[in-house]
Amino acid sequence: MIPRTLTSRWFEISQQFPVLLLTGPRQVGKTTLLQNAREPARTYASLDDPTLRALASEDPALFLQRFPPPVLIDEIQYAPQLLPLIKMAVDESRAPGMFWLTGSQQFQMMKGVSESLAGRVAITHLLGFSGRERRKLELDVPPFLPTSLRMTRRETSATRQTLKQVYKEIWTGAFPALVAGPVKDRDLFYSSYLQTYLQRDIRDLAHVSDEATFLRFLKACAARTGQMLNLSDLARDADVSVNTAKSWLSLLQASSQVHLLQPYHSNVTKRLVKRPKLYFLDTGLCSYLTEWTSPETLEAGAMSGPIFETYVFAEVLKSWWHLGQFPHVYYYRNKDGKEIDLLFAADETLYPVEIKKSAAPSREWGRMLNVLDTLHERRGEGAVICLCREPLPINERVTALPIGLI
Repeated sequence: MIPRTLTSRWFEISQQFPVLLLTGPRQVGKTTLLQNAREPARTYASLDDPTLRALASEDPALFLQRFPPPVLIDEIQYAPQLLPLIKMAVDESRAPGMFWLTGSQQFQMMKGVSESLAGRVAITHLLGFSGRERRKLELDVPPFLPTSLRMTRRETSATRQTLKQVYKEIWTGAFPALVAGPVKDRDLFYSSYLQTYLQRDIRDLAHVSDEATFLRFLKACAARTGQMLNLSDLARDADVSVNTAKSWLSLLQASSQVHLLQPYHSNVTKRLVKRPKLYFLDTGLCSYLTEWTSPETLEAGAMSGPIFETYVFAEVLKSWWHLGQFPHVYYYRNKDGKEIDLLFAADETLYPVEIKKSAAPSREWGRMLNVLDTLHERRGEGAVICLCREPLPINERVTALPIGLI
């Protein structure tokens, strides 16, 4: 088993909260991680089992008698009736680590969790393998932030990534079955994944009857990864109404297929760009949906830049989420169309990050980040993530960072 960054952090959290919830897309290794982490005394119940699901739904009290804490309950979204009883059990004992829960859908599940377990549950998020995990590098490093101290910590265990290696990872994706499992046929995997996703998650969440139209919508979203969201254009290309597009986009968020990166707002910028940017969370699935047949054609094609940016963004998110942390990260775009790909806000300081598919750092990259000076807010160190071989200073405030440092 390839070690996951979240494992050690999970044990720390389990000593502090009575309930832990691990969310994320299907087949990213949630169950495998917790099955390998659970103690011998912790029982296990999967609500994918129709018999156990029926018992949990119809007689939740009996279910918890059969599976008393400490317990790991898989796919908790199938039996929200358990949540009030879990709350009662927690309030009686308040012992840490009583319930470990996993869930692949966040719509109704998160609503039930927030209502029943507020103040009692720690929520973490798992995606596919990060670059560090798949290359088996040091995992005990801080989450990505473009400061000298953090980059030094990450640089000591980083590896150089070539253009060819990067696009092979992008095209393959990060699902464990493809990275470390027995599956070799990437197209067959994603075809099966989509079929399962459409038939289970989408039908369960919204009872979408026209799967062909939803798949067309999904492909239209994939073609827009790394771009500002325009719901009207998206709806037109998918041949659905704007309201349907909005609803279906919420489904993609709820099932952890896409992430909407919000624009940065302050008193100065609040009247400017308000549309989020759309990012797929797995570049392999995105590449499959947009029908790129090889890493080479993807790298040379029209999506080369946006898919590279999508890959970097997903890696940045994993560096935080897999440590049980959630970054305050945005993008910035002013009225003149000048944009900064990622903008971290921490300790009343802004840290700008640009993403460039280039191996030759340019001083112009540093000047691009000066657009933040108009905000009159404290600005920290900045970075340009690119394909250079080693960190290189662009100016006194900006450093070009190789993609292997994320």
